Amino acid sequence: MDIERVNLPGIGMRHAITTERGRRIGVVSHHTGRRDLVVYDKDDPDTAVVSVALTGTEANALAELMGTVRLVERLTELNRQVEGLVTEQIVLAEGSPYDGRTLGDTAVRTRTGASIVAVVRGGQVFASPRPDFRFTANDVVVVVGTAEGTSAVSQILTDG
Repeated sequence: MDIERVNLPGIGMRHAITTERGRRIGVVSHHTGRRDLVVYDKDDPDTAVVSVALTGTEANALAELMGTVRLVERLTELNRQVEGLVTEQIVLAEGSPYDGRTLGDTAVRTRTGASIVAVVRGGQVFASPRPDFRFTANDVVVVVGTAEGTSAVSQILTDG
């Protein structure tokens, strides 16, 4: 699916898609951080019929509702395409030696060859977290690698 991106000078950026049924929907991302979810008129794709203003927290919650499933779907499809590739979702337990520590502290890629590709926390998805990303208990850590590698990451996050 193609995402249309349009710079809106003085406002921000508009991202829009057209559904299979011909409906155009989009998100206007304001420089202020506000997001508007927009549904366009079916007969005039440049005219909004509904616009819902969202705070940053609301936009993140909606993105999580829509995006987490999509991320898992993409990883599942990737697993089907690449033999031997496994995706695991590991809950960082309270008492983990990495609760409060950074992704870089784990050195999981170096130690296991597997990669942490996302972290889900309280309804928010952190895709491709950086080495300075700090874990907290109950984070859901999404790991991609071989079965051995993902198992080793689970062991590291549990025991250190």
